Amino acid sequence: MKAIRIHEFGGPEVMQLEEVERPVPAADELLVTVYASSVNPADYIIREGGNDLLRPYLKLPLGLGLDAAGVVAEVGSEVTDFSVGDKVYGVPNFPGDGSYAEYIAAKASQFALMPRGISFNEAGAIPSCALIAWNGIIDLGKAQPGQRVLIHGAAGGVGTLAVQFAKAKGAYVIGTASAYNIDFLTKLGCNEVIDYKNQQFDELLQDINVVFNASPVRDNSIRLKSVDVLKQGGIYVCTHLDSPFTDEFLQALTQKGVTGLFVGGGGLGYAASLSGTTQLIEEGKVKAIVSEVYPLKKVADAHRESETKHVRGKLVVEIRKEE
Repeated sequence: MKAIRIHEFGGPEVMQLEEVERPVPAADELLVTVYASSVNPADYIIREGGNDLLRPYLKLPLGLGLDAAGVVAEVGSEVTDFSVGDKVYGVPNFPGDGSYAEYIAAKASQFALMPRGISFNEAGAIPSCALIAWNGIIDLGKAQPGQRVLIHGAAGGVGTLAVQFAKAKGAYVIGTASAYNIDFLTKLGCNEVIDYKNQQFDELLQDINVVFNASPVRDNSIRLKSVDVLKQGGIYVCTHLDSPFTDEFLQALTQKGVTGLFVGGGGLGYAASLSGTTQLIEEGKVKAIVSEVYPLKKVADAHRESETKHVRGKLVVEIRKEE
């Protein structure tokens, strides 16, 4: 089978399309015929050698790709929840084998049945971002009807799902983005969109219940301004696990009487997040935002585009054409 592998860390050029052995599923695993994956910031961070959190887990040679959507080809002897032919999606084997591959073997617990009525390319754009957005908005942010929710980086892969999750919960949703994305985000469900280049959100907003920072930019001043706009008892949730809270920020939280959290805690877990996402997709309340589709052999171009940090929604890597 064909798969992307890296034998050294570096730029997009280190990704090689190679012929490798097709994996054999263990007793608790599925073998999935992969139709689509997508590009996430973690992919190029790993390709470059990782950050302090990821580096200890990286061992060359290495596959890339978090998300996978495809069809179950084989079922391990201990697996009871899936059958050959099921359409599935998930975040298998991260970090490790990678899903930029024609087949992947991974624990059945890392997959869920794909939502009905969507394509493999759409499904491939969802899982990892859905886990983060669900954890941030629903598990940790505990968004409720009528609450005011501010989402930084609202037009990105995580942000677009966070907007839709918060809206599905009945919240009043405010997003920050470039002027280019104002109409797009309004149609997606934002009640207000703030142009971060020309407007200061901290001068326009107050009494926010939840701030969810899904921006790719690490900026402590944004954190501090976010605390300023929160009402007492509010919650700030951040996706930047590689950028610890500063003493100044922690002091600001205490003085305002608000909570600061990182994604990855306090949730219902992997299965609940994906099953909840699937339900909202099937109810027509959430959709995947795919900005561009790249064939597997062009994945380096997809990485270059992702690294601009100005992608609307997701870049999909199409492993094989849907019939």
